[in-house]
Amino acid sequence: MNIESLKITPEILTLIAEIDEFKGAWRALGQLAPEQLSSLKKVATIESIGSSTRIEGSKLTDKEVEVLLSNLEIQKFETRDEQEVAGYSSVMNLIFQSYADIPLSENYIQQLHSVLLQHSEKDYWHRGNYKKSPNHVEAFDAQGKSLGVVFETASPFETPIRMRDLVEWAAQAYADKKLHPLLITAIVVVEFLAIHPFQDGNGRLSRVLTTYLLLRVGYHYVPYSSLEAVVEQSKEGYYLALRQTQGTLKNESPDWQPWVLFFLRALRHQKKRLEAKVEQENLLLTQLPQLSLQILQLVKSRGKATISDIVTVTGANRNTVKKHLEALVDTNRLQKNGVGKGTWYSL
Repeated sequence: MNIESLKITPEILTLIAEIDEFKGAWRALGQLAPEQLSSLKKVATIESIGSSTRIEGSKLTDKEVEVLLSNLEIQKFETRDEQEVAGYSSVMNLIFQSYADIPLSENYIQQLHSVLLQHSEKDYWHRGNYKKSPNHVEAFDAQGKSLGVVFETASPFETPIRMRDLVEWAAQAYADKKLHPLLITAIVVVEFLAIHPFQDGNGRLSRVLTTYLLLRVGYHYVPYSSLEAVVEQSKEGYYLALRQTQGTLKNESPDWQPWVLFFLRALRHQKKRLEAKVEQENLLLTQLPQLSLQILQLVKSRGKATISDIVTVTGANRNTVKKHLEALVDTNRLQKNGVGKGTWYSL
């Protein structure tokens, strides 16, 4: 994978810094009330499933998706749209529950493809198997009119080789940590879509893999805000960025910029949507002082902490720590336990 032509511009650095700042704030404040987290996740999941399937031509609204998801136990889906929604729901639930136990490998990518298409009757013959016929990508507008071929994908002969190289490169790049994980993820997604390894379901699977990879590298807020909804809202820009970068992948110096910028801007939009939802519930996730965030992270990692513990770890003044603790207790972010010298704090 030739990534030497990837220019790390000031905008890219700013976008990464903004996303990572939110990642840190979410980690520190991950003790939101279970019912609040559950509500955010439910809404985001419905949006993600609806948007990702509509990008590929489904006509189901988010409301229709919600109704369908509430009746998944019927296990009988009459239309292709319903079958795609049910499969996407299954694979997303698998990712949310087991991402830490799913290694990045060709075998598991193929298994995810099988789950994604498990309810699709017309796809039973190729589930989990690399393509046997060419499958160049065509885009359609909201009325179903063709926008033309977006890009030419890898041949069936090339596909196993390129998939092996991609997975090996990604595993090594994440392990080496020489390139930021968001940039690695962006490159994996654009290359996966350029290969288009399966006969069908590649677009949906690329978005599943995006969520999986982001969770694997610590972006644990992802299930609570739909990246797929952001992509659907900027569908033309999505296809344009893919086309601009993928048209150069066979060059000696690929132009990664269009796709990387689109990807990072979409991630920033995703986290901004979550910030807005959090603020609506008066959680004010990112507005705490840095010392308060440090205190919350310390208490979360240890289970409990005393004032002395916090002073030792943060190096902050004892009286300053007390003021921050009082504010955190007053806003129900921390609980004060015990009295006097035996006082300690927990979530």
